[in-house]
Amino acid sequence: MTKLKLHNAMWPGLVGKGPGAEEPAIDLDTMLQLTAQTEVAGTRFDGVDIFLYEPHTPIDVDDAGLRQLADRVAQHGLVVGSVVAPVWFDASAMGPADKRQRFLTAVEKACAIARRLSDLGVRPYGVVRIDSACSPNDWSQDPTVNQRHIAETFQRAGQIARQYGQRLAAEGEICWGGMHSWRDMLRLLEMVAMPEVVGFQADLAHTYLYLLGYNAAEHALLSPGYTEAEFWAAYQIMTDALRPWTIDFHVAQNDGSVHGSGAHDKTGRHCPADDPQGKLDVVRCSTYWLRDAAQRGIQHICWDGCMFANAKLLDPQTWVRVLELMIRVRDAQP
Repeated sequence: MTKLKLHNAMWPGLVGKGPGAEEPAIDLDTMLQLTAQTEVAGTRFDGVDIFLYEPHTPIDVDDAGLRQLADRVAQHGLVVGSVVAPVWFDASAMGPADKRQRFLTAVEKACAIARRLSDLGVRPYGVVRIDSACSPNDWSQDPTVNQRHIAETFQRAGQIARQYGQRLAAEGEICWGGMHSWRDMLRLLEMVAMPEVVGFQADLAHTYLYLLGYNAAEHALLSPGYTEAEFWAAYQIMTDALRPWTIDFHVAQNDGSVHGSGAHDKTGRHCPADDPQGKLDVVRCSTYWLRDAAQRGIQHICWDGCMFANAKLLDPQTWVRVLELMIRVRDAQP
């Protein structure tokens, strides 16, 4: 069996940073260099996952810009895997028709970029990531209608993705309406009913908050003070439900808290790979999601350190510890 490729996310240099935030954004070249220079016993990162947003890669980038991006990535001996469509800001998968149309426009532009990067020989695998781009509070004003609107928007997005030979992965986070609990996420995927095109992107930090029912107490699988046996029983329930839909995967750690930075809503906190407060056995948890990964088209896994402080991101030892953990996750897969 071919080993899973190891990727680093570039968006921690962007999300929760920049104008109006506590820290400036970190440019793409710096993130690429930090990734490429990391090595553990002869193993390096194979590639990167990218956010199609300024100042890294504008969603309206022209072909010359994409060629330049492909060259910059390849010069570091890396490839591109999954790309994140900028469906937030002035768009949403529910609500007014103009917002839903802007959502679909962002998806189409992202799919076109993803296909072009593949044509340029720098993107051999990966998906296009989306979210509902609305808050749980707004969604809860009319859950039935809003969930139907999100499902319809995702279906239209799936039709667009199919035209470009792409797949869409919806990332479950407690901050996104209609996707803020494991049951709502599952229901949404079933309503979309396009498993060959629209699937789930599991992030260990975010899905841990699913267990606790942080924004959906009625769907909690664990109560405070849970035992280890209770944790693994709950984890089995959640992963058995969502794993068949999972087509993209983020390795991450969580300390049981939420965190927001800049304009980003509070969601599952991403902790350092070796954080002593981490609640997850990252390697074991990953095996629950990655069982039969190849059958679902998963060829790589990605580290997500979203909203880490810049000092942490710019420390080369951060990436050594991340890569050590990623290797352990990869090698634990059958």
